[in-house]
This record gives sequence, structure tokens and C-alpha cells, in this order.
Amino acid sequence: MIAALVSTGRRRSFEGTPARILTLLAAGFACWVIYANVFVISDPLVLGILFVSGILTLLFPVVGHSQNAPANPTIIDWLLCGLSLASGIFFFLNAEAISNRITLLDEFTGPQFFFGTAILLLTLEATRRTTGAGLTGIVVLFLVYNWFGYLLPPPFGHGISDFSYLLDILVFTTDGVFGVPIQVVASYVFLFVMFGTLLSKAGGGEFFFNLASAATGNSRGGPAKVAVISSGLYGTMSGSPTSDVVATGSITIPIMKRLGYSKRFSGAVEVAASTGGSAMPPIMGSAAFILAEYTGTAYRDVVYAALIPAMLYYVGVFLQVHLRAVRRDLRPYNGEIPRLSRTFALGWPFIIPIAVIIGMLWVGYSPVMTAGAGALGVVIGTALSARTRMTLWNLIDALGETTLRILPVAGACAAAGLVIGGLSMTGLGMKAANVIITLSGGELGWTLILAAVVTIVLGLGMPTPSAYILAAVLVGPALVKVGLPILESHMFLLYYAILSALTPPIAVAALAAAAIANEDPFIIAFDAVRLAAVGFLMPFVFLWNPAILGSGSVLEIAMVCAGGIAGATAIALSFEWVGKQQNGRLAWPLRAVLLAGAAASVAPNLLVATLGILGTAVLSYVLLTRAPENVIASGSIEDGKNPAE
Repeated sequence: MIAALVSTGRRRSFEGTPARILTLLAAGFACWVIYANVFVISDPLVLGILFVSGILTLLFPVVGHSQNAPANPTIIDWLLCGLSLASGIFFFLNAEAISNRITLLDEFTGPQFFFGTAILLLTLEATRRTTGAGLTGIVVLFLVYNWFGYLLPPPFGHGISDFSYLLDILVFTTDGVFGVPIQVVASYVFLFVMFGTLLSKAGGGEFFFNLASAATGNSRGGPAKVAVISSGLYGTMSGSPTSDVVATGSITIPIMKRLGYSKRFSGAVEVAASTGGSAMPPIMGSAAFILAEYTGTAYRDVVYAALIPAMLYYVGVFLQVHLRAVRRDLRPYNGEIPRLSRTFALGWPFIIPIAVIIGMLWVGYSPVMTAGAGALGVVIGTALSARTRMTLWNLIDALGETTLRILPVAGACAAAGLVIGGLSMTGLGMKAANVIITLSGGELGWTLILAAVVTIVLGLGMPTPSAYILAAVLVGPALVKVGLPILESHMFLLYYAILSALTPPIAVAALAAAAIANEDPFIIAFDAVRLAAVGFLMPFVFLWNPAILGSGSVLEIAMVCAGGIAGATAIALSFEWVGKQQNGRLAWPLRAVLLAGAAASVAPNLLVATLGILGTAVLSYVLLTRAPENVIASGSIEDGKNPAE
């Protein structure tokens, strides 16, 4: 059943002339997106219509109707492709008339009704092919509610009963398919994905992997640490946990297995590390750009707010991996480890575009200009070295691959736009917020717990952007109602939307890792949740001590950084403590003390935080260096019989 929910259409691989034609068409579309964003100020509705129509035109021949679809496009695929192209041409030729329509007052012409309905149905089919039945089912459920919800009694009923009304809002305004999500994908996200694709095509992925190997490959548990660092670095380019797992896990998981690491642990490390990439500045994932638009926050400020939590997340994962390696005596990498000096000597051109991105964000340029400058920085920077220089076809191929990488993101965000439009016109978003407030009794703690659970449930089997969008419109108003600041509230939701990628029972990132590790995805997901424990607790700190998001004085930010490191260490020890007995584990009272110390270390009160940091540091030192026998509980950690687990 789970497989059916996340099963997508077959991604076709073309060869020879068809592959070159597809690459040229996709690259041409990418050039239009660059031109429309950098050189032309387009009407948002027109930009959204042309972008979606172009994406749909390319999508149907590339993505089959199911995993069992033929290797070549079918007649139905070409018909859908043609209908998408015809819809785009119609909307382009009638852009002025459509832009000047008075919503809900001007009646549709026959062609407007036909092509509007076509866009609606094509979007649903594209969503099903690219994200699976899970998200598509949710979208259809909302559409049914929007159309027939007038039959329900108060408070969930509404007064809309006409399909034309529904179509007008969802297709002919910027509140539906062509709303904020697709506008963000057509601008910021597309250009940042282009930056990452160019960097990857030039060899940036190899540079980051070698950098991680040089830093940690010789240490105990080296391959797992390489996976943590390289996946975090690669995540800044991809922004997708699943694609990160596939890209870096195809290298790191086999190495870990070859050295005797269990299949479960190998997959879990990669999943936990790759999932955090969506929250890692300076690029982060697609949802971060949508968050910036929803909250009215400059993207630079979102990056600044995300920096400390992302670093602490990886500190927590890295420490757990290190302690597990010590406890299980996991071997370092036995292959050739690149020297750090040689890695930089060969890969220094890749530092240039990263520096350009950071500099542009720091100065305050828009995300569009920042991404464009970063992509240009990749081309110019890599041209300075013969080893990294890209040919003309490399550039064309990178542009084409950018478009193809955007297909599933665009499909998901267009579908999410349908949900948002329906929620806004029926008022269901505020009704859902009222339900959450009622269930929690208006208590802040229970409201946050419910918000976290609902966000994770909404994200099961969904791409992170869709999970965040649904949470933002359904759960976000409840957090605002209990008096929480908007940026902190949405960062809270963003983190749980990201973490839903590794949360059972679906855990899409674990599904990707399971195929590489040849292990049960359910088992991998549970171990990944354990490794990502810091991430699950972090969002509550956002709202308890906003200094962790960079909001406060220098002293407050410094204290929360120190407290965060102390807290991450305490959490790692509570899960992976190494005592005199190799399989020893902490007694529950000591675990409770460590967790209490972790909470105190990030308290907004200076005195409490100081005592928490000192107490946690002393206890951690004692546990790591002395490990008295009386702190060991009876029994051992059940990681299975394989000592590498």
C-alpha cells in the first residue's frame, strides 16, 4: 500500500538523436526562464501559465503513466503533450484578455472554459506521474470538498456549488495553479537548481566528496562521517532529500557495507544526512523560498535564521555517528584518502561560485539575481582551470537537466496551488486552525505538539515543498492565533515538513536508500529518526529561544550556540553512550538528566543556560572519560547481532 502511494511514473531515458533533441528543447526552455526572470518583468499570471504549460509539454513524453509504461512515449503521452502545448499557446495569445478579466464576473468563452479545464486536469495527471497517488489523492479530496462542500453542515460547509466559480479561482487567477508555489519554482527555485546542476556537471559533487573524505576519512567510522559531511554539502545544491540520497548514497552506502557496516546503519546515516541538506544554507531547498514569500521575509534573513539550527543538526548526527563507530569499533576507510591540500588545489574553482552566492546574499541582492550570479560564477570560475572547464555541450546539457530536474517539483507545487486556492475561497484553512486550537485547548505546548504531528502526517509520502505548503495554510494560522511570531512559526513547520522525508511509515528518503542498501526501508527509517533526534527537538527551541535563529544580542546568540553544542552532545550520549562495557547503555535516570541538561542549555534565561551548559559539559566529560560501572543499566543495546550495527 505504501509503495502504491509513492509510486511514480517511469522516468524514460532516451539515447541518440531523441536524447539530443530533448536536451535542446529542455535547454531552450531553461534559457526562456532565465530571460523571463532576469531581463523581463513579466505579469505573474502570464509567467505562471507559460511556465506550467512548458513544463507539462516536456513532462508527459519524459514521465510515463506508471512504472510499467513503455520505454517510448505512447500515443496518449503525445496527445497530452500536444494538449499542454496548445493550452500554453492559447493562454499566451490571449494573455491580455485573460489578465484583464474581472474574476467571478466575466463569463467564460468556450475556448477559455475548455483550456482552463484542460490545465486543471493536466496538472492532476502530472502530479500523479511525478509524485504518486498520495499527493494526488489529497488534491482531489480538496477539489471534491471545494465543489461539493456546500452539502456539509456548518462549520465545515460553504456556499460554493458552481464548477465555473472553482475554475475561475484555480486557473484564471494567481490564487490557484499559478499561485505563489509555482511562481517561486519558476523563478528562485529554477535558477538555484540551475546553479546546482552546473556545479555538479563541472565536478562539484566530486569536490565536496573528496573534501569530506580528506577531513574525516581516516578517523574511526570515517565512511559514515564522509556520508554526513558530503550529503550536507551536496544538499545545498539539490535541496531534495531523495535526490541527495540517490546522488551521494550510491557512493557512500556501498563503501560502508563493504567495510562491514550493517545495511541498516549505512542507509540510516545517508538518510539522516541527506534530509538535513534541505535546511542547510546558503541554498537550502525549494520550501525555503516558498517560506520567504509566505512570510514576507527576505531570503537572506531566512538563510541567516536557518544557519545555526542546520549546523547543530549536523553536529548531532555527526556525534551520534562517531559514538556509534567507537561503540561498535567501526573501521575507517581503507582506500586512498585524498589530501586536503590536493583537494583544494584541484577544486579551488568551486569555491568561487559558493563565495559569489554568499556574498550576493550578504549584500542583499534578490534570490533571482543571486542565483543568476552564482550560475555565472560557476561558468567563469570553472573556466579558469582546464580540469573543470565546461564545453558548450556541457552547458547545454546542464541547462536541459535543470529543466528535467524541475519537472517533479513543478508538478507538486502546481498541485499544491490547487489546494491553496481552494482553501482560500472556502475558508477551510481558518476552520482547520480553529479545530487545532479547540483540540489543544489553546495551550501553547499542546498546540505545538499537534502542529508538529499534523505537519509530519501531511508530509508522509510528499515532496518537502508540498508538505510545507499544506502545513502553512492548514496549521500556520493556528500558531499565529496562539501569539507566535510568523517567521519562527513557519521555520517550525518547515523543519517538520523536511523531517517527514525520513519519518515512518512512508519515509520517502528511506525508500531511496533501501534500494541502494538492499534493506527494509522501515528499519532504515527508524534508525534515521534516531540519528536525527536533534532535528526533531530543534523546532521547539525556535519558539522557546529565538536567539537560535539569530534573533538577539551577540551574547544571546553566542550562548545559544554553546548551549546547542552542549545539548546536541547530551542527546548523542543519551542514544549512543560508550562505557567500559562495549554494549553498555545508560540507565534511564541518567538519560533523563542529560535531556534535562540539554533543554536547560538552550534556555532563554542566561543563568539557567549557563548552569545547563556547565552541568551538561561536566556530566558528558565524566561519561566519556571515566564511565563508572554504576551508570550502566542491565542489558545491552539491541542493534542486532551484526557488530557493525
